Amino acid sequence: MCFTGIIIGIFTFLIIGLFHPICIKAEYYWGTRCWWIFLLLGVLGVVGSLFCRNIICSSLLGVFSFSSFWTIREIFEQERRVQKGWYPKNPKRKYKF
Repeated sequence: MCFTGIIIGIFTFLIIGLFHPICIKAEYYWGTRCWWIFLLLGVLGVVGSLFCRNIICSSLLGVFSFSSFWTIREIFEQERRVQKGWYPKNPKRKYKF
């Protein structure tokens, strides 16, 4: 039996699930100013994926990097959700809206 696909699937599920609360917390504490951190993480993940010889490791680095890229968009969407009142505002932070 080959468990490579199952392992990649489980860890993909966990990585994507981990980025959801990270996105919410990042927007809450830093707003949209932190988008460049996710860009940097994504680029590092792509580079790491290109140089990794292990197929599982390379795949998971790719999933991590593109989840980071997706989070850039989601942080701006999260700001709109906060503006609509769907998520709480951080009382210690000034908002543009």
